[in-house]
Amino acid sequence: MKKILVVEDDPNILEVTRAFLMAEGYEVLTSENGMEAFGIFESQTFDLIIMDIMMPKMDGYTLCELVRTKSDTPILMLTALGEEDSELRGFELGADDYIQKPFSYKVLLKRVEALLRRVSSGQVNEDTSVLKLAEIELNIETFQVTSHNQPVELTRKEFDILRLLMKNPGRVFTREMLLEQAWDYEYIVDTKIINTHIKNLRKKLTTDKIQTVRGAGYKMDH
Repeated sequence: MKKILVVEDDPNILEVTRAFLMAEGYEVLTSENGMEAFGIFESQTFDLIIMDIMMPKMDGYTLCELVRTKSDTPILMLTALGEEDSELRGFELGADDYIQKPFSYKVLLKRVEALLRRVSSGQVNEDTSVLKLAEIELNIETFQVTSHNQPVELTRKEFDILRLLMKNPGRVFTREMLLEQAWDYEYIVDTKIINTHIKNLRKKLTTDKIQTVRGAGYKMDH
């Protein structure tokens, strides 16, 4: 049974979310503030964390950043409608996905299933377990990435995008194609999210191998 931690300061949203996910067969723990949630996270292992941004004692940004210092557990952030800057900041801090309030619980379930499916599918061996391109090396089986012989910590989405680009050097991927591959569900997401992930990858890898093809998308240089 997959275990999910839900962090939300609105007790009504928290309880409905908990009941909905439990009805779908998930084990669910809850918290109404970020500080308490981090304590729960440190004491147990979770398959997914769903967290609000605006919370007492510790906001979602800080909680996300702290979780990322300890684990690559998938993080789904809850944001208010239209808060694009909040979403982009969440991705920069290591969140894997977001959903806007008010949200449909059926859509929430699809997001949860998609994130958990991506993690599970990543455990399957592929023809080539280690990808190498210039100074970058990516191990598909262990999820380890190095650049200039130094280990690099990537979020799950960053890893998925990098893997796709490295498996297809020279091929141009539009932002829509990268969204489809990395998000794995039928939902329109702002393509600016891809820009943020690419920016983070370049910075973390200290590489110029990820090239922008003006008017088209991105590619991994040979």
